[in-house]
Amino acid sequence: MAEGILGLGSGQGSALNQELIDKLKSAERKAQVEPIEKSLETWDLEKEKFGEIQTKLNELLEAVKPFDLFVSGGANAFEQKVASTTGDSVVFEAPDSTMLTNGVTTVNVTQLAQKDVFQSNSITEATKNAAINAGDLKITVGGVTSTFDTTDKTYDELASEIKSKTGMTASVEQVGSDSYRLIIKSSETGLDNSLTITGDASQTLGYTTDGTTVNASNHLLSAKNMTATVDGIDYENATNVLTIDGGLKVTALKLGESSININDDTAQISTQVSDFISKYNEFVTMIDDELANQNTPISDKSALRALQSGIKDKIFGTYGADDKSLFNYGFEVDKEGKLSLDTAKFQEGIENDFNGLKDLFIGKAEAKGLGTQLKEYLTDSTLSSGLVGRYETYLDERKETLTEDKEKAVESLDSKYRQLSLQFAEYGAIITQMEASFAGLKQMILQSTAQN
Repeated sequence: MAEGILGLGSGQGSALNQELIDKLKSAERKAQVEPIEKSLETWDLEKEKFGEIQTKLNELLEAVKPFDLFVSGGANAFEQKVASTTGDSVVFEAPDSTMLTNGVTTVNVTQLAQKDVFQSNSITEATKNAAINAGDLKITVGGVTSTFDTTDKTYDELASEIKSKTGMTASVEQVGSDSYRLIIKSSETGLDNSLTITGDASQTLGYTTDGTTVNASNHLLSAKNMTATVDGIDYENATNVLTIDGGLKVTALKLGESSININDDTAQISTQVSDFISKYNEFVTMIDDELANQNTPISDKSALRALQSGIKDKIFGTYGADDKSLFNYGFEVDKEGKLSLDTAKFQEGIENDFNGLKDLFIGKAEAKGLGTQLKEYLTDSTLSSGLVGRYETYLDERKETLTEDKEKAVESLDSKYRQLSLQFAEYGAIITQMEASFAGLKQMILQSTAQN
């Protein structure tokens, strides 16, 4: 005979337990949550791979910048200069090398510019700290005369008053164990900045012998202009600095002859071209690998193809008045799309067709070259509105969506099984109650059967 009706009497209430709920929830989680988690794992891989592609793209962008017509913060590859110097009488500097003229520049310094320098008679510390009281001291510079009344002024106070005036400076210097002098100098070098010291106090202090005649022993340096010849042309300047030949700065250090030889830095061009080829090949190899890889985490291969296609269109295009391409100057491409360079042929192009090569890479504002156009394309692509920028935005938005979907799925599942746990508890109580009632009925049936 059956042990119970519809399972009653066989302890079925205990079957509705947490273990059963966990099994049901686990099965449903596998169908609803795990696919989203898998997509998030794939997103992490895609983000990582996309970051690697961005790195290679940025390296290519940096490699092409020297070939940009509008390069910022320096000269482009075809404007860079190399210089060699002889002699040590001057120092050559070039703030903007693009303005320099190729060739040799020779500078012969025959006189250095210098300041006017006067010293007072030697005085003791006691005299230095006492009032001068010697009448007026007059100093003229640049046609302007300043008058200093020495009444009740110490040497230090007089020095402070002098250096407050334009064109002159003064200080009290200790020149011995108990020996001091008031040093007066012109602020700048050159004849136009020479000083004239007169007045009653000038004779007392020792700058003049009779108030007007210069005391030669205390006139240490006389103001002078720098004189030099540059490629045979005579120059005279108030300072020891000349600016010549479109921005070449020449600072005279001593008398003598020096020269500088300026040329185009063609070796640097070759180095930068080699770097460009290397970065391009690395980028192309990475993109080709991802396009050929069926298991790549990249979800939008069309974006990679478009990016690669845009770059190749620029690199393999024609430029300049003669519509020349890289292949006219020793560039070659293999069956995998990688670039290489015949260095001998490229060097021949530098030596025999420098301007044509420059037009190809740099171009002009009205006819931009390969490097200029490629730099603009790569820059635009990496902007938020560009191809790479949009892909990055797509990835970020996709992760945000997947994260929200997972949170909703987990919350829905948790809510459903919280409710089911409550229902199981209620059903278990009902079943237990029914089983208790059925137990009495079962006993009555058994007793009735036994009596028969």
